[in-house]
Amino acid sequence: MNNLLGSIANRVFVILLAGILVAIGLTAVLAERERAGAIDGMRLGHTAERIEQLVLALDHAAPEVRPVILQTAANFGVTAGMADDLEALGGSDGALVDLLRSRLGMHRQIMLQQQAGCQPRPMRLPRFERSNPGDCQVVLVALSDGQLLRVQLRAGGPQPGSKTRPVMGVPTIYLALFFVLIGLLAWFVARMTARPIRRLADAASDLGSDLDRPPLPETGPTEIRQAATAFNAMQARIRRQVQHRTHMLAAITHDLQTPLTRLRLRLEKVGDDELRTKLIDDLGQMQSMVREGLELARSMDSQEPLQRLDLDSLIDSACADASDAGQDVQLLGPSGVVVMAQPNALRRCLTNLLDNAVKYGRQARVSVVREQERVVVRIRDAGPGLPPDQLESVFDPFFRLEISRSRDTGGTGLGLTIARNIVESHGGTLVLNNLPGGGLEAMLQLPVLQG
Repeated sequence: MNNLLGSIANRVFVILLAGILVAIGLTAVLAERERAGAIDGMRLGHTAERIEQLVLALDHAAPEVRPVILQTAANFGVTAGMADDLEALGGSDGALVDLLRSRLGMHRQIMLQQQAGCQPRPMRLPRFERSNPGDCQVVLVALSDGQLLRVQLRAGGPQPGSKTRPVMGVPTIYLALFFVLIGLLAWFVARMTARPIRRLADAASDLGSDLDRPPLPETGPTEIRQAATAFNAMQARIRRQVQHRTHMLAAITHDLQTPLTRLRLRLEKVGDDELRTKLIDDLGQMQSMVREGLELARSMDSQEPLQRLDLDSLIDSACADASDAGQDVQLLGPSGVVVMAQPNALRRCLTNLLDNAVKYGRQARVSVVREQERVVVRIRDAGPGLPPDQLESVFDPFFRLEISRSRDTGGTGLGLTIARNIVESHGGTLVLNNLPGGGLEAMLQLPVLQG
């Protein structure tokens, strides 16, 4: 159930469907009660009309003709007779009595009495006149000459052998079709409500890998337009901040190269050979950091265009260059996939990972395999690995495990940072894992170009 209601579309669907069904149920109950009341009102009027006609006919008939009229009324389902006891006129009032008095005159003596037994074929009593479903009621009406007319009414209800009607008289198949249509309407409304939120979530996810993605269209309801406007403004601010930081870093590292070059030329004039060597080594390390800083700035804001790229060819070329440089690098298998990438940036990423593997693990074994919609590149070395709590920290700028500042062992601490920036700008991921048998694995995943 938690998984079902985890999606906002499912929540809206369930709430909307439940609300509609509850509203329909209450409406059906009220409509059924109103319909029953209307039917009882019609039945009451019909009963009063028949009694009125019978009373008027008996009022204008001679005493010897009245039995014939009563017999004729019995043929039409009216059980009626004459009551000789004038004192029997006693009982209660009701809606039927009030209606008869309005028709026959307010001076007319009319009463309603309860009777335990029923004769065959009495007239049906309206539901709101019943006192006990098994009893009958008798209407006593005083005629113009003082005699009493006795009309028997039976309590309403289903008769033996009668079929129960469907609620509201609607067949089951129509009810099923109605519920299906309501469900489809609720599903459509839920999907329509959740679509802008899903689009906003997708845009936020894509923003992490592409700050230059097109802005969200500012269309739809007022709230959705406001959210899209706020998101586009946030994207523009983030893009400006990254560009300012990148340009500042690039400017600083670029401007440092000129004084460093002049400093190197002047160091050549130092007379002490040992001091000159140490100063030149320090200067070389500073120049290396400047170059790495430039690479870091370019990895964060590369203007190189994306293009279709045969990943196997790029990896094979990078491995071949490393082998030519005397590094122990081997490519174990092709993948046959094509990706959309910035060739120079991705090559820089692979070169950094290969250099890192050879420097700290003596060798690099590269494998490429396609896994569904992504291609996975694994670069494994034979080194000691990393402490588990530092597998993520090594991606921070200038983070180094080596305490020594030696360029040959410690590096600048920017190679893995640059590599991850490049991978994430391509919509991929880069993680490090310790291998069970020893060594470190750099696992790079990139989306595969479809078609």
